[in-house]
Amino acid sequence: MSANARSAVACLKHAARVMARQPGRGCVLCTGITTGMLGGVAALPYSLSKAAVVSLVRVAAEEMARSGVRVNAISPHAIGDAAAGPLARRVMQHPGGADEGEVKRMVETGMSELRGAVLEVEDVARAAVYLASDEAKFVTRHNLVIDGGFTAGKRIGVPAAR
Repeated sequence: MSANARSAVACLKHAARVMARQPGRGCVLCTGITTGMLGGVAALPYSLSKAAVVSLVRVAAEEMARSGVRVNAISPHAIGDAAAGPLARRVMQHPGGADEGEVKRMVETGMSELRGAVLEVEDVARAAVYLASDEAKFVTRHNLVIDGGFTAGKRIGVPAAR
C-alpha cells in the first residue's frame, strides 16, 4: 500500500515544485490499474493502493492546473503474458482452480470484451505517449482505462443475448 500511494504523493509533490516554474509546464502521468476499480480481482492492499493513486491524480490535477501542469493516470488491465504469471499461480492454487492451459485461454479470451484483441505493452506505451504529448494539451484529471471494455461490465460467463 505505502509503496504505491506514498511514492505517487512524493513524486507529485516534487514534480509540482519544479514543473510550475518551467515554460510549457508539462504533464505528469501516474499508473493505476483496473483492479483498483473492481473488487475481488487482486489482493486488497494492492487494489486499494492503486485506487488511491487515481484519486490522488484527480486532486493533484486540480491543484497543478493553476500552474499549467496536467496530471493524468493510465489504468491498464492485465497485459497478455504478464498476467499469466501471477494470475496463473493464484488460479491454479485455488481449490478447483484451472490448469495452465485454461489460464492462458482466460488471458487471451476473457480479459476484455473485445473479441480477438489482447492488450500488449505497446498499447499502454502509446497511451502514455498520447497523454504526454501536445495532442492531449487539454486533457487533465483523466484516468485513461485501457481494458478492452472489461470494467464496463464484469462478465460472469453468461452468453451475450443475440
